Amino acid sequence: MLSVAVEDYLKTIYKLQGEGTVSKSSIAQSLGVSQASVTNMVKRLARLQMVEHQRYKGVSLTPAGKKIALEIVRHHRLLETYLREVLGYSWAQMHEEAEQLEHHISEEFEQRIDKLLGFPTRDPHGHPIPNAELVIDQEVTVPLPAATLGKALQVHCVADTNTELLDYLDSIGLMPDVEVTVCAKAPFDGPLTITLNGKNQVIGHYAASHVFVLADDL
Repeated sequence: MLSVAVEDYLKTIYKLQGEGTVSKSSIAQSLGVSQASVTNMVKRLARLQMVEHQRYKGVSLTPAGKKIALEIVRHHRLLETYLREVLGYSWAQMHEEAEQLEHHISEEFEQRIDKLLGFPTRDPHGHPIPNAELVIDQEVTVPLPAATLGKALQVHCVADTNTELLDYLDSIGLMPDVEVTVCAKAPFDGPLTITLNGKNQVIGHYAASHVFVLADDL
C-alpha cells in the first residue's frame, strides 16, 4: 500500500511531465510544498523505482510509477464524472471530493461506477479517462487564442485548475463539445470575440487560454 502523499506526487508528476521530464520546482509549486520536501520525496520514489531523477535534467516516471499515476487519474476522473453527472456536485465540490476519494476506492467500486456511467472516455472537463487497462488517449490540443479565425471548432476540454473560472465558463456555455468560432483577437493578449450559441461574445485572453480545441481541427 502506498501513502496518499506518494500517490499525489506520482499523479502530479504525470500531469506535469508530458513526454519529457519535470523540474522539482514545478512539482513544489503545483503541490504547494517546499523544494526540500520535493527533494526528499523524489529520493524516496527513486528508491521505490517509481521515478528516475537525473541532476539538472529533472524527474520522470518509470513504467511502474506511470501505472500507479494512471490508476489514480482514472479514479479521479471517474469520480468527478459520477459526482457531477449523477449527484449534481458543483465544480469546486466535485474536485475536492474526488481528491479525497481517489486514494481509497476499491477496484470493484471503480468498475461499478464505470459501468453505471456507460464506460465514459472523458470526464466533465473533457479530459480523457484511462480505460480499465490504463490506456489513455493522447490527443494534442491547443488553447482557444491559437485557433484559426473564422473557423467553427468544437471545444475539446477546459483546464481544471481554477474552479471559479470553471463556474464562469459554465455560465456562458463555453464547455466541452460546444461549437465555437473565434471572430477576432485583440493584440497584446487582449480579449477575443467569439461566436457561441449563435451570439457574439467577448472573452478575456486569460479565460480563453484555459479552453482547448484539438490541434488536428485547426
